[in-house]
Amino acid sequence: MWTTDCPGALKAICLVPLWLLLFLDCGMVGGEVPPHYWETPYSQPYFDNSSRREVTATVGQAALLHCRVRNLGDRAVSWIRKRDLHILTVGILTYTNDQRFQSLHSEGSDEWTLRISSPQPRDSGTYECQVSTEPKISQGFRLNVVVSRAKILGNAELFIKSGSDINLTCLAMQSPVPPSFIYWYKGKRVMNYSQRGGINVITERSTRTSKLLIAKATPADSGNYTCSPSSSDSASVVVHVINGEHPAAMQHGNSSASCLRPLSPTSVPFVLATWMSMTVAAVAWNCNFNGNWNYWSPEWRWHWDLNWNWSNLAAGLVGLWSWS
Repeated sequence: MWTTDCPGALKAICLVPLWLLLFLDCGMVGGEVPPHYWETPYSQPYFDNSSRREVTATVGQAALLHCRVRNLGDRAVSWIRKRDLHILTVGILTYTNDQRFQSLHSEGSDEWTLRISSPQPRDSGTYECQVSTEPKISQGFRLNVVVSRAKILGNAELFIKSGSDINLTCLAMQSPVPPSFIYWYKGKRVMNYSQRGGINVITERSTRTSKLLIAKATPADSGNYTCSPSSSDSASVVVHVINGEHPAAMQHGNSSASCLRPLSPTSVPFVLATWMSMTVAAVAWNCNFNGNWNYWSPEWRWHWDLNWNWSNLAAGLVGLWSWS
């Protein structure tokens, strides 16, 4: 036996023939591989599902779709546009005339990234990361390209009393990521770094908002103010700083306020309204009614007594003016 024939120091060497026999018996030596070995899940390429499957990008800002393939071996990774089944890239080569599409891959990495430069809304849709196995396997990614717009809260035209403060708030709408900056302009002049005292810009990237505060505005502060976040369309508002009082309709930019203007005493609506008011007041002042309950018929019987004369009209006018 090997346990008696081999000295203690050589037992490890004597074990080698035994391990070789075991491997030969299992078919692992001599080039033979069990038929089921390559069919196991981890021997074939498979997708790492930790990647984001839905991506939102803004117009003009590069969009990135990350596909991770484990155990790729010698297979190739391709990117396919689903709507027209157009092959965009194979490996790191681009197979389309649209050079905005590019495949990014680092040697030894499991990640294959489709980069779309300057995406447009028409680029929205489903893209497939495909592996050249037999049969092919693929994973879909949804891309949404939106137009980010700035919005200045309030009316498009503001009237501010001289000496009051200008307070403008801008919001970056539909921005998938906080803007790296939000600039305020008056005309073509940047307000963020203005040397004029009393100007303050407060930007909160997390909430995608920015406020422009101008203390004790003067008529010289009138003008066109623009909010311009990064990767967003800008928004503008016209500010008028005027001396003295101004109509409420101009203050709030609401034309419906014109309905509150007083009527001229000589206007037809004023005359008609006055006549109707006097008539109603005279009738109300001189109209008496009595009611009694008819036990044989469950209803009220009203008796109206209307006394109309010039003295009643005069009394009605006195009642109208005393009420008003």
